[in-house]
Amino acid sequence: MSPLERRLRERIERDGPIPVADYMAEANAHYYATRDPLGRGGDFVTAPEISQMFGELVGLWLADLWQRAGAPADAVYVELGPGRGTLAADALRAMRAAGLVPPVHFVETSPVLRQAQAERVPGAQWHDDLGGLPVDRPLLVVANEFFDALPIRQFAADGRELRVMAGDGGFLRDGEVETESSPASIGVMRDLAARLARQGGAALVIDYGHDRPGRGDTLQAVSGHAYADPWAQPGSRDLTAHVDFHALAGAARDGGARVAGPAGQGEWLDAMGIAVRAAALARSAPDRTEEIEAARRRLTAPEQMGRLFRAMAALAPGWPDPAGFAP
Repeated sequence: MSPLERRLRERIERDGPIPVADYMAEANAHYYATRDPLGRGGDFVTAPEISQMFGELVGLWLADLWQRAGAPADAVYVELGPGRGTLAADALRAMRAAGLVPPVHFVETSPVLRQAQAERVPGAQWHDDLGGLPVDRPLLVVANEFFDALPIRQFAADGRELRVMAGDGGFLRDGEVETESSPASIGVMRDLAARLARQGGAALVIDYGHDRPGRGDTLQAVSGHAYADPWAQPGSRDLTAHVDFHALAGAARDGGARVAGPAGQGEWLDAMGIAVRAAALARSAPDRTEEIEAARRRLTAPEQMGRLFRAMAALAPGWPDPAGFAP
């Protein structure tokens, strides 16, 4: 039995069943603090690890907005949950080619991932939460697969909040899920939008989820690139849930930001010119043509990441409409 599982069992024995949100928060805090979960040797692969095209187009999206907003010289790049720093490295390279070379701020609590990020993005500054970010400069924010790992609350059909009990060989939930919510996600989005409204800037959120409130259980675990039991071995596997983009958009507006999207990731990448970028990469490396095309399809095809993953922008009032989103 791991120290985390022992601690959870002792808490439940002392205080009674705990909310699903507490279980998820404890499990993910331990998980991300103790490992690099990304890549073939980890538990899952994110879009930036699939192809450099993803991060490059994110960088071009930010650079285009920045230029049309008057190219504020004091803008900073911010990434929430930046993984290994792969997306940031690719985005910053694309931004640099467009004349944008911003200071880099990462919101990251994992010491293991901070080390990987430092290798890819020297000179970055780290913060445990939004509170440490600059308060008087425009923010160019990226949150890719960040909100899905924030804790969720789950409720039964009668409105009762579901809780987690200790069982033989693992844990179990005390009922069937009717609805879910993520106050943690709403709080982060509202705070971020309020910063954008005060300071200027824009945020691009990409994650898997749904555009309208849904019903049912979306909590899942991934280990070794396969689905796993979320109620076994907490802290050894990644726990995530579908992001409610309807709720995120509402929180962004409550914070004072404008919202564009959501749109499918594939739709957004196509509008940003991923096919053109793939063709250019293939011309420069003909021996990688099939690999590049396979990566493009994985990122954009509806049956792969193109539809389930959604993109949404939050913008400061007065900033221009963003590329890639239908009016």
